[in-house]
Amino acid sequence: MLQLFSPYVLGPQQKAELDERGHLVLPGIVSADARALLTEALKRIAALQEPFGYGRTEEPTPSKFAAEHDTFLASLIGHPELLALARSVLGHDIRYDHCVALNRLADNPGLRWHTHEYADDEPSLGFLRIFFYLNGFAADDGGLKAVPGSHLFRDSQILAQTDEELQRVWLDGKRHPLTGEPLRIEHLSSPPGTVILMWTHALHGVTPRKPTSATRWTVVYGYRNPGRPSKARWISEEFERRSLPGTEGLMSLY
Repeated sequence: MLQLFSPYVLGPQQKAELDERGHLVLPGIVSADARALLTEALKRIAALQEPFGYGRTEEPTPSKFAAEHDTFLASLIGHPELLALARSVLGHDIRYDHCVALNRLADNPGLRWHTHEYADDEPSLGFLRIFFYLNGFAADDGGLKAVPGSHLFRDSQILAQTDEELQRVWLDGKRHPLTGEPLRIEHLSSPPGTVILMWTHALHGVTPRKPTSATRWTVVYGYRNPGRPSKARWISEEFERRSLPGTEGLMSLY
């Protein structure tokens, strides 16, 4: 079986960091073989869609249903290493929610500030997004940005086009519910092969990709505790019925 990750640590200290900040960076842990195979899979997805298709439409584009368009991406849904990572955060009782290609070509405009819903009023139900950044990113070039502590508000209605707008309409006066520190924007960067874990309620956005940069190859797998409907659950009825190795009990809504 493919080795997905090189050795990494996700113990009590790292779990506490994830719970306090809303995201956790595991730099460079994707194995070289997995990086190569994932990159080829995402190139196949990119060939099926328009350059800026993601986020522009609610239609079932190949990027939003990526695992349904690529057998390798589908094979990772039940990969023991990926499930072990998800369960180390969520516990044993989890469901697969989605697999989305987040490829960003040169000159991609980035993505506004946003968060996602899931059981907004029920903190015992978690939803974890696992991002694979195969060739990494710089903070100012298709970079992920986040607001540590924002996930604890479990507010899925926050939207802003720019950092300045977010500061004005939501951040000003907000303090971290656990530390009491003022909430601040954090601009992340990552080396190739990085995995970033993020609670679904965490505020995040993406900086524009520079015109001269290569495509940023990224895929995200979402897993959650069952108990509520999920608006992010992009999965067809046909795919839900497929028998994929390791996915027993993972594919249903509840």
